[in-house]
Amino acid sequence: MNFILILTGVILNAIAQLVLKKGMSIIGSVQVDLSSIMSMLLKASTNIYIYLGLLCYVLSFFVWLMVLSRTEVSYAYPFLSIGYIIAAFVGYFYFGESMTLYKVGGIALICAGVFLLYRS
Repeated sequence: MNFILILTGVILNAIAQLVLKKGMSIIGSVQVDLSSIMSMLLKASTNIYIYLGLLCYVLSFFVWLMVLSRTEVSYAYPFLSIGYIIAAFVGYFYFGESMTLYKVGGIALICAGVFLLYRS
């Protein structure tokens, strides 16, 4: 049951990132100046993807609190790296982001590390 909770938290966190990315791709690039940030906040306040991303973050936060109440942080925390794998593949297939040999190698190392942690 703990592993299912961990995966649920990780997946919700990854979904939050991806949905926020979708929302920000609609809003556009934001510069580091007050008027640009204010414009982004106004646009974000009417963007359903931003709201969905925030909802997923809140849900993942509460799931993660349950995880931390039941498992050792040294066991649970490294599983967050599964989110990198999810984000890389969704980024590649949905957002058209690059998938280089280095990224694939990094994902393979993450998978190996998570497998070793799961087995311990």
